[in-house]
Amino acid sequence: MTRPTYVYDLAALATHAAAVRAALPERVELLYAVKANPDPGMLRTLAATVDGFEAASRGELRHLAGVLPGRRVAAFAGPGKTDADLSAALAADVHRVHVESVAELHRLAALAWAAGRTVDVLLRVNLPVATPGAVLVMGGQASPFGMDPAEAVRLAADPPDGVRVRGVHAHLASGLDATTAAGVAREVTDWAVRRVRAEEVNVGGGMAVDYRRPEHRFDWPSYGRLLGEVSDAYPGVRLRIEPGRAVAVYCGSYVTEVIDVKRSHGQWFVIVAGGTHHLRTPAAKGHSQPYTVVPRGGDGPRTDGGPVSVVGQLCTPKDVLARDADSDPIAVGDLLVFGMAGAYAWNISHRDFLMHDPPDFTTGDPLAVARGWGR
Repeated sequence: MTRPTYVYDLAALATHAAAVRAALPERVELLYAVKANPDPGMLRTLAATVDGFEAASRGELRHLAGVLPGRRVAAFAGPGKTDADLSAALAADVHRVHVESVAELHRLAALAWAAGRTVDVLLRVNLPVATPGAVLVMGGQASPFGMDPAEAVRLAADPPDGVRVRGVHAHLASGLDATTAAGVAREVTDWAVRRVRAEEVNVGGGMAVDYRRPEHRFDWPSYGRLLGEVSDAYPGVRLRIEPGRAVAVYCGSYVTEVIDVKRSHGQWFVIVAGGTHHLRTPAAKGHSQPYTVVPRGGDGPRTDGGPVSVVGQLCTPKDVLARDADSDPIAVGDLLVFGMAGAYAWNISHRDFLMHDPPDFTTGDPLAVARGWGR
């Protein structure tokens, strides 16, 4: 049996990233949120297209420095930054630090002042902007993320020595369609220009990804056109976006082998090598991960082609990759290729639970890799 394997299609990633970049106005900067997938091959591939990278921890700063030496990190974000985190951002000469609170700004200012530096920052603001259809909301309500608008206005008008407020960062929600995301960008930019005289506005990511309908993708051309209208309305303001999932998710797959097939109380269960300790996404988001069956001509037990639940090897009923999913017949020894595993997959998984072996990693076309397995 071959170990479960992540397959990253770097050619597809390069093509997709180039299409995203081409859909955006040239004056809108495209950053990649490293938290979505920090795989070195993916980062090196994206480095040729994106305008920069957004890191959200000291560890991501170190990782970027190792993978892309000499490449300046565009943004350093994340709540709960310690003095060690802020000092690391200063040492790395991060282009912009996204500040989450009044206290964090003053701590950063003190560190910068002591080092004889002035650091450029964006204030992360929790603005009351409607985000209809969002699947995850980080702003517009009581939240640990960002500062209240009145605090941002006060700090922008009178920042402490050691910092220079360049503008606003506002990542308010995830799962937005193109029209809604562009509307949020317009409202955020309008507020930032009017209230804090922003030179720069980072409107975050949050572009919708539909695991239930993989063919329904975010409308980048429409979003780019609408962002262009925002940029035209504020010609002196630099706009940035920082998607992660919507850039990387389609370019990764998780390939694994069927260990067992059985019926329980009239329901089919397919047990695969690995599970949610390798691919936590479906458990975290409560969906069935889409997959393709690659038959291998085994003569062991097989399902009858009806709905199946695909589960892993963990001792918990929560170890489910797909639940009651319509499927072609599946036999012991077949391979399942789970798509949309290029973001928030291996890197968010509870990988040490039961201490199973980790997956392998390779690059290429996932179906071609699967069809060549064991040959």
